[in-house]
Amino acid sequence: MKISALFAALFLFNIASLFAQNNGKSQADGSYFTCPMHPKIHNDAPGSCPICGMDLVKAKPKKAKPKPKPKPALPALPALPAEASAKEGEAPPPVEPAPAHENHAHEPMPKDSAKSPILEKTKPTPTTPEPPKNEIPAAAKIETAPPRTVRYDLFIRDTLVNFTGKPRRAIAVNGQIPMPTLTFTEGDTALIYVHNELKESTSLHWHGLFLPNKEDGVPNLTQMPIEPKSTHVYTFPIIQSGTHWYHSHSGLQEQIGMYGSFIMKKRSGFRPGIDDLPEIPLVLSEWTDMNPIHVHRMLHNATDWFAIKKGTTQSYAEAIRQGYFKTKVANEWKRMNAMDVSDVFYDRFLINGKNVGQLAQFKGGDKIRLRISNGGASTYFWLKWGGGKMTVVANDGNDVEPVEVDRLLIAASETYDVIIAIPFGNGSFEFLATAEDRTKSASLFLGNGIQYFTAPMPKLKYFEGMKMMNGMMKMNGELDDMGMKMSLNQMDMNSVMYPEIAGMAGEGMGEMPMGEAQYDVNALSDIKTLNYALLKSPTPTALPKNAPLKELRFELSGNMNRYVWSLDNRVVSEVDKILIKKGQNVRIVLYNGSMMRHPMHLHGHDFRLLNGQGDFSPLKNIVDIMPMETDTIEFNANVEGDWFFHCHILYHMMSGMGRVFTYENQAANPLITNPKLAKRQLFADDRKFHSMARVGLETNGSDGEAGLMNTRWKLNTLWHLGYHGKHGYESETTVGRYLGKMQWLFPYIGFDYHYKKEGKLQDGFFDLKGSPRNIFGNETMTMFGQTSNKNNRKAAVVGIAYTLPMLFVADARVDSEGRFRFQIGREDIPVAKRLRANIMLNSDKEYMVGGRYILTNYLSLSSHYDSDMGIGVGLTITY
Repeated sequence: MKISALFAALFLFNIASLFAQNNGKSQADGSYFTCPMHPKIHNDAPGSCPICGMDLVKAKPKKAKPKPKPKPALPALPALPAEASAKEGEAPPPVEPAPAHENHAHEPMPKDSAKSPILEKTKPTPTTPEPPKNEIPAAAKIETAPPRTVRYDLFIRDTLVNFTGKPRRAIAVNGQIPMPTLTFTEGDTALIYVHNELKESTSLHWHGLFLPNKEDGVPNLTQMPIEPKSTHVYTFPIIQSGTHWYHSHSGLQEQIGMYGSFIMKKRSGFRPGIDDLPEIPLVLSEWTDMNPIHVHRMLHNATDWFAIKKGTTQSYAEAIRQGYFKTKVANEWKRMNAMDVSDVFYDRFLINGKNVGQLAQFKGGDKIRLRISNGGASTYFWLKWGGGKMTVVANDGNDVEPVEVDRLLIAASETYDVIIAIPFGNGSFEFLATAEDRTKSASLFLGNGIQYFTAPMPKLKYFEGMKMMNGMMKMNGELDDMGMKMSLNQMDMNSVMYPEIAGMAGEGMGEMPMGEAQYDVNALSDIKTLNYALLKSPTPTALPKNAPLKELRFELSGNMNRYVWSLDNRVVSEVDKILIKKGQNVRIVLYNGSMMRHPMHLHGHDFRLLNGQGDFSPLKNIVDIMPMETDTIEFNANVEGDWFFHCHILYHMMSGMGRVFTYENQAANPLITNPKLAKRQLFADDRKFHSMARVGLETNGSDGEAGLMNTRWKLNTLWHLGYHGKHGYESETTVGRYLGKMQWLFPYIGFDYHYKKEGKLQDGFFDLKGSPRNIFGNETMTMFGQTSNKNNRKAAVVGIAYTLPMLFVADARVDSEGRFRFQIGREDIPVAKRLRANIMLNSDKEYMVGGRYILTNYLSLSSHYDSDMGIGVGLTITY
């Protein structure tokens, strides 16, 4: 009886679904209403798409062409099967394994471990469908099989890799990096078991997918973290197609291996010559031998070690040698550090886990579709093809009208589908992915025979970029667009640094107002570079016309010195969730007021990027916004839940650059059982304190500092310790909060201790006995005529520090005994590539001058002269 009732319910549901898609009627002229995103939906009257909620648009039937054999009708999409997700600790529900087909073939690991970066692999799991390989040489298969439930089991385990000759910790899934390519067909149901065998919690986010909010994979927002030694089940219907990817959304795990392709095949709407080509999923990524936790900490400590490794330090010696001394002075006068286009130094760049790969199964004349996902944590990649031009046919999983280009820059987390053709003959041609900073690259050769390389990207002209930046930056730290209307990557401000663009580096160019055309790369060169204005959807994407509109505006803001990234100068933990209503059209205007690019990603929705194509504006889930650009995106709010909107540069996101959209009056998420705990853990990312230390060990004693700091607060201790009382012992401990968008203002409170024993003056400059001779004379009196009391000072202090032009810091304070002190100084003046200087002077007649030569990330040769301790030489340890 129950079985009969079940079949009856399914029959009625299918009848209702068919009626929703086509009620059997049509307009007098034969036209009908359909969904731009789901053309299988047919209706005789206006309405909303039952899948995505977009307004149906009117369409006319195409004249049928004579065919030798009519194809059978495709089955209607089914509802999500009534299979409950397994809870942690429970046995999974019985699911019949997906039938084997070409996309579930396993790519064997190399037998010779020296050829594979993965040193420790997981054991095979007999009951788990084998992961699909990342390379699909056969022609793309048009799916006509009925929809099904496709199950994957993903085992997350620690492993060791060796990309550089040094074994390092990484995270592998099913024994591989990148993670297995997951392949589905539109209409399928995804059933994904995630087995966490790490010693830490994890999660998986399905980037760009339309799914129920609780399946989105953001820990402490849409689910609780997947705890160690537990299993979590994700299940959702596949209601779209295209090239997407998936990755960990927990901490910095994405940086060390947790990224992979997520491919969804079309069931209808095929484009001949595009959707029927052989296809290769490619995942671009980067690798650093450094623990990403230390990478993140060093970025917050304003390190220039990464610039030293990349050769982009732009010191005074280099400026003088290249004729840019005035440019360097102007740069620091406006309180800016050296010009850069990326933050982190990476040891290797990878395509499908390899720095150099080869696909020899292709031959001259073959056309291949590359499904490219940028799984890099923070890297943009320039893409070039050694066999000629590339044809872009999709972006962020959505079809676009084909556009032919010579190169494109793919933002972190973006996806592009491009078609390449192998030239006729016996050759193997290079597909080149070069980091935006052009330090290193990765290659994939397609074809068989002699290898043909594409021209490498020439090194950037950083001082030209500095000149440009000087002209754009105001003294208050804000940017001046000088009347130019910048949007959609059409004007690349970094183009002044591209040697391959002729005539872009005119004398004094960066210090005067520039016209828009002088940054238009395509107008200045025969090299055609993709920009967003060239993208056009092949179908209308207009939002529902009668829906209410909610408009928001955000300024992307940041501070490179302290590595704080925010929206409207506020990080995630400092703002409430943004309320939206189901059915609203939400329009977001984004202005980038920082000097870095930001790839902004919206979870759970595609948005229209308003790029001048009207109703055919492209659909995306990532928008790369260049400095001083203003871009507008819009989407229909059609899926309830808490959806993250954030910069996809991993270290920017972890610093707080994002917001959370939430629907009004929505049902509670059953996976968030303790909302208060989840909120605290979500906010912990950008509230985290980062440590630093600098310890000098020299012949005259020790001086240094140690501190803890986060987005706004800083706890710091300074010390100067001589070898005897006549050199003195001094320490200052302060705690304060940075104010303002640029964080140049720092009020603080603290405690000062100073002890110095009176004694005779040193006999000579290098004599360690006695006290150094003070150039200001009697040091018992301050420059303000007050008693300094340096022989036994124990006082509370309150003060304020302010960053001046040339990056000097002025510090004014008063102590609990009523004594005033004014101090000015600067650390880390870039004298040469590895040489840094520092200087300090205060009204207590204390002064210091010194320098250090950087040997490694942690060790420097150093020397300094101190008015209390005299001169010393030795080592400085930096952490």
